[in-house]
Amino acid sequence: MANTRVLLVDDDEVVRMSLGFLLEQSGFTVTSAASVTEALKYISSESYDVLLSDLHMPGAGDGLTVVSAMRHANPTAVTLLLSAFPEMNAAAQAILRQADEILVKPMDVVSLVQVINQRVASGPQAARQIETVATILERTAGSTIQDWFRRVQTDEKLMSVSLSFEQRCGHLPMVFSDLVYRLRSQRPIGTKELISTAAARHGANRFRQGYTAAMLVEESRMLQVSIFNTLQNNLANIDYSVLLIGVMTIADEIDFQLSQAIESYTGETLHAATA
Repeated sequence: MANTRVLLVDDDEVVRMSLGFLLEQSGFTVTSAASVTEALKYISSESYDVLLSDLHMPGAGDGLTVVSAMRHANPTAVTLLLSAFPEMNAAAQAILRQADEILVKPMDVVSLVQVINQRVASGPQAARQIETVATILERTAGSTIQDWFRRVQTDEKLMSVSLSFEQRCGHLPMVFSDLVYRLRSQRPIGTKELISTAAARHGANRFRQGYTAAMLVEESRMLQVSIFNTLQNNLANIDYSVLLIGVMTIADEIDFQLSQAIESYTGETLHAATA
């Protein structure tokens, strides 16, 4: 397999040097990266047949981030993860949906070479449906709203205000639309330029319906829980390279929408007090 190009990613210099040398002695062309950032630079500029990465990388990102990037840049590449922890249970199943195989450290070079050759010969696993956080939220909006509604129904204070399903949940489709737009626009965390008329209308409606400000905050908290539960249930499909920034953006956008709703709610309170 003299023409097989391997990208070896490991923060341990000894592993990189020794394993890289042994792989080259076995006929592979090896490029080594000491960090996720360095690996991503190589992936964006070069083509590889095999990714061999440590799963547990320090600093920003980990082996899954590198795997996701390789899947996007070169979907025909075989992706192998090295882990010092063989007992990964359910988490391993989600990881295996992204990587072709998990190899347990330490692994003898003869066996490793055999695995690489077999995987290169057979090619990567069947194409996976890897999605961005925005795509997952867009696809699962209906089920996430249902999950949120079930959570609300268990809260005595929120349910003390009698509302129909439409009155309770009618604002949420626009919330998800705003979230998806914010995620895809890639605006920085903390931006406040995407004003939501739906959020302001929601705050005013909740005042008229008899909510307290604390109840507004609680239903917003429950919405974040439901969204993150949805992402947890879709771990096998998530593009890990954008997961962290996606989660941060969701929290930032929901909090911003809540602040707009509270501002509108407060305006209605003042108006009622002076009427």
